[in-house]
Amino acid sequence: DGTVVTWGSPQSGGNSSAVHKDLVNVKDIVSTEAAFAALRNDSHVVVWGHHKTAGNSKAVQKQLVNVEELYATEGAFAALKRNDRTVVTWGDRLDGGNSTAVQNQLVNVKVIKANECAFAALRSDGIVVTWGHPDSGGNSSAVQDQLVNVMQLHATRFAFAAIRNDGRLVTWGDKMCGGNSAAVQDLLAWV
Repeated sequence: DGTVVTWGSPQSGGNSSAVHKDLVNVKDIVSTEAAFAALRNDSHVVVWGHHKTAGNSKAVQKQLVNVEELYATEGAFAALKRNDRTVVTWGDRLDGGNSTAVQNQLVNVKVIKANECAFAALRSDGIVVTWGHPDSGGNSSAVQDQLVNVMQLHATRFAFAAIRNDGRLVTWGDKMCGGNSAAVQDLLAWV
């Protein structure tokens, strides 16, 4: 029936009594390390849990309408809006909770991928925009000129991979988690 029941540590989202009346007609729930965000059938978002891991959305609550999809890192949420395909973020800024630096680029977004500490958004024009922890893929400046004509995005724990329409694979983020494919790049054409 779309209602939500919670349990566990109250500090980590186990107590949803403050928002219980709003947790109706829920169609999806995503979580950070200690907070939850529920997407309702009416495209509104309800948030609860530890405030340091995005359990407080007061600063952006008015923007959390007409939401199509929710995404989460360890400490932040991103909401993709249905009508204008823009993105709203909140939570720990190092984990992607602050997208101010790239906000003007977050338009016509098709899909978002999240790893533990960063987000990557694929726009309808094939360009990828990243934010969050720089060492975990939040900074794609080293490969940004290659992040064009992208068809698919994938994430590991601390890295991202993009498949372009020419078959090339572009990787960035923590090299121990797949963020550096330079040694095998010639083998990765037409993945």
